[in-house]
Parts: sequence; C-alpha cells; structure tokens
Amino acid sequence: MHSYDVVVIGAGAAGLFCAGIAGQRGARVLLVDHAAKVAEKIRISGGGRCNFTNRDAGPANFLSENPNFCRSALARYTPQDFIGLVQRHRIAWHEKHKGQLFCDDSAEDIIAMLLRECEQGQVTRWQPCAVDAVRGDAGRFELDTTNGTVRCRRVVIATGGLSIPKIGATDFGYRIAKQFGHKLIDTRPALVPLTFAAADWAPFVELAGLSLPVAISTGAGKARARFVEDLLFTHRGLSGPGVLQISSFWKHGTPLQLDLAPDRELAAEFLHAKASSRKQLGNELATLLPARLAAAWLQARPDLSDRPVADLKDRDLQQLAAGLQGWQLTPDGTEGYRKAEVTAGGVDTRELSSQTLESRRMPGLHFIGEVVDVTGWLGGYNFQWAWASAAACATALTDSRDSLQPVESGH
Repeated sequence: MHSYDVVVIGAGAAGLFCAGIAGQRGARVLLVDHAAKVAEKIRISGGGRCNFTNRDAGPANFLSENPNFCRSALARYTPQDFIGLVQRHRIAWHEKHKGQLFCDDSAEDIIAMLLRECEQGQVTRWQPCAVDAVRGDAGRFELDTTNGTVRCRRVVIATGGLSIPKIGATDFGYRIAKQFGHKLIDTRPALVPLTFAAADWAPFVELAGLSLPVAISTGAGKARARFVEDLLFTHRGLSGPGVLQISSFWKHGTPLQLDLAPDRELAAEFLHAKASSRKQLGNELATLLPARLAAAWLQARPDLSDRPVADLKDRDLQQLAAGLQGWQLTPDGTEGYRKAEVTAGGVDTRELSSQTLESRRMPGLHFIGEVVDVTGWLGGYNFQWAWASAAACATALTDSRDSLQPVESGH
C-alpha cells in the first residue's frame, strides 16, 4: 500500500503544473498518467513551438455555462506570472499577433520546465500507469492502479477532454465526475474545422489550400460571436484560425456569415471601378480577392463574369458586393475530436469551488484544466486556463491543514 497527500491524475499541462506547485509547497505528491509519453498535447501544440499563453487572456476569452467561474483563478495566476516562470527557466520566447506567445525553439522547453518544477517539488511520477478505480469518503481516497493501491487525502483530476484520441485522450475524468454525482455539460469538439455536405461544397473543392483574411460570425444577439482571422478552404469545408475560433460558438443547423473583404466597402469600390475601368468583372474582382476565389464565386453568375464592369447595372454590382460581404453558409458538421484542439463542455462548474476547484459533492476531489466546462479561444488561452486552475488548486491543497496530515497506512 502506498500513501501520499495528493494524487494528481493526468500528466498534461494542468496536472504537471499542479503537481509541481503542490510539491514545492510541502505536499507529498504522486502524479499518474496512463500514457507512455508525458504532455503530448503540449508537444504538438503551436506547430511544435507551444503557444503557451496569451498576454491578454481574461474571462471574456472563455466559454462556459457558468461564465463567471473562471474569473477567480485567472485573476490570481496571470499570463505575466507564467511569463515570469518561463523567463526564470531561461526559455526564449516571442510574441506573434494578438498577444500569442510561443517558444523560440520547441514545445519541449515547456515540458522540460514543468518536469523540473515537479523534480523540485519531489513529485513521484508513475507513467505509464492506469488508474482502474477511485474510491472516496470525506477526504479519504483509495485508488487501484497498475502499480498497486494508493491512499491519499486529495485527488486532482487533470485528465483533459476527448480531443485528439490518438495521443491518449479518454473520458476518464468525466466518468469519475459522474461516479461522484457531478453533472456534466454536454461535450463537443471545439477549435475544430467545419465540414459541409459534398453536394453543397462541390463548387469550392478546387479552392483547397487557399487562405485569406475574413470576418466570420455566427449566432444572434448576446449569443453572436465574430472574429477577424484567416480562413482556409479544405477539400471538405473550412479551417484556419477564423473557423477554429467560430467553431466553439457554432451550433448545429445554424449558418455562418462570412465577409470575404472585411473593413472594405466593396459596393463603393465596384461602383468606382464602373466609372473608371474597362476591365471585365472577373478581372476586376481578382484585384480584390484571390483570383481562384473570384473565379469560383462568379461561376454561378456567368451572365456577369465575362462582361466589362462598366456595362453592369449598379444593382447587380451592389448585390454582388452584398453577397461577398454577407455570404451565408451552413456547415453540416465538424471534423470531430480527431482534429479538435480542445473539448467544450465538461464537469459543470456550478458544482465546483471557483477558489479551489474542489468538488462541492465530494470533499477532497478537485477538477482542473480542460476536463471542466471552461473553454478558451484559440491563441494560448486554454493553456492559461490550465496554469491558472492548476495554481488555484495547488495553493488550496497545501493551505488546507488536513491535506498534509498522514494517511493511516504503510508505504
């Protein structure tokens, strides 16, 4: 029988960070993960350079059925706090656009940093090691693992969501939540490419690989979301940063609105061209949009495309501009968890403490990171939630006197 103060299940971003902090604050910590490799999601993130936070991360950048829940943790552990840790470990980094911070060299630098933090906290790590069962009663837990039975005062579930199953994603965290009576917010793929019915998408298949900046929106009223980012055409639909962003807000059966020339007045530009140009409309449009996209768009209007823009009616030009800047199209689905960067939904945060991430149903049981119903935008926000929720939890674990009292058992 093994005995620890805290067992953290899941050696990803949130789990590693929580274990390291708790260990350095005096807790005897065991970190367990069923996968052979540590922190695979960090390793593949940001094109292998890990978009480890966003300088501007705040509560407005997160989705949840309980939107105020994330405020406390995000306020107490900020992007600047994590930047400070990265700098102390002498990891070179740079900012891309919109506050996104990346390693200069490799995501491996962040993994190595987190492992060093765990070493400094004398954290024991069992990997690969599966947890077969968790039993708990009022702050006393017993876990059956492939390395034997473990007793502890506190259990932290940091097992992530369902996205990218090929690197080990499972529903373990959700099963444990349900076992102890927690409600789950329905899970769905988020930050994921969108797909269209083959017949609807046939005119655009040849555009696969084409990218351009767009304004993309969905929803209405308070539920409306809008982003100005790059869009990428694929053989099956749409991807790119703008589409990944909007996918978290998109609901099945609802349309997207695309403005293919954001911050421009196409109607006015067309009318100006009518007065000053002898080009055919297709050639004129190709000066405003990528030529392949202009050609594909005009396939449906052959009556316009091969005529000089000067010969067209104002009404036709205005309708064309309205279509390009208000293109409505309805996806039929997503590329699923296989391509999703994160999982939306998860453990209902109304049954957790926003201060400690502790269950209101089972004292001593905590949920952090992606397994809970907090989902960030694309651009480093989900990592910041991992760091912030882990720090809030680890601090609570070690501030609580009973969590550091010995459990009655031998090692």
